[in-house]
Amino acid sequence: MSLNSPFPAQSYLFVPGSRPDRFQSALTSGADAVIVDLEDAVEPAAKDSARASVAAWLSRSRPVLLRINGWGTPWFEADAKLASLDGVAGIVLPKTEHASDVINLVSLARRRLPVFPLIETAVGMLSAMEIAKAPGVERLMFGTLDFIAEMGMQEDREALNPYRAQLALISRVAGLEQPVDGVTPDINDAERLIADATNGKRIGFGAKLCIHPKQIAAVHACYRPDEQQLAWAKRVVEAMAQSGPGAITVDGKMVDRPVLLRAQRLLASAAGSLQA
Repeated sequence: MSLNSPFPAQSYLFVPGSRPDRFQSALTSGADAVIVDLEDAVEPAAKDSARASVAAWLSRSRPVLLRINGWGTPWFEADAKLASLDGVAGIVLPKTEHASDVINLVSLARRRLPVFPLIETAVGMLSAMEIAKAPGVERLMFGTLDFIAEMGMQEDREALNPYRAQLALISRVAGLEQPVDGVTPDINDAERLIADATNGKRIGFGAKLCIHPKQIAAVHACYRPDEQQLAWAKRVVEAMAQSGPGAITVDGKMVDRPVLLRAQRLLASAAGSLQA
């Protein structure tokens, strides 16, 4: 799977914008999408040089997403203008709080391209439906660590689940792909990574942010449909293809259009995983 794939990404790998020596290895890591990070991964004194390095490296032949610095920072406008360059497949917008943040970004970018708003603040969470419906929004992302810090919460998976459920619901209503869950910060804790990814999938998330290539395989394994789910999805799609209009039953349960769409998404997700 890649940014050119028709299937939804399941893994998004961050790479620091100040480390061009790591860009190519990130592209060959197996991640569905690479996010070149100009925000948290780059200290203030290195922002301008990192931006220049990224601009020089960008190419249509290796499309990436960019996480720029947020609205209201001294670097937002210059970062946003990078979106006009070939090789930028989309923008990850940190600390998005209003639809106007997205609109201002698209205006500065001078072209329409996918925007991935990071919901990281209380205001952003309350405005998530407005943000989801803004022009150009592709998919919501949950910036869990910043959200925890702002809310004064403990780093607890279960405590964040009501907010995850809210973003999953909003994404569904707004017609977006399932949202993208936040990072698991300990790259050596495989057990926690699997638990985090399984939890996100259970609540309705479709992908996860990664901070190290070693996390990618486990994320894909967790988000990939299992054989039982795929067999069910195939039965549903085949039964609907052979039936007339209206609802039918598969395995003794009613199947209508929403069930068919779920089955089709499962098959698409599996097909995308096989191409990864």
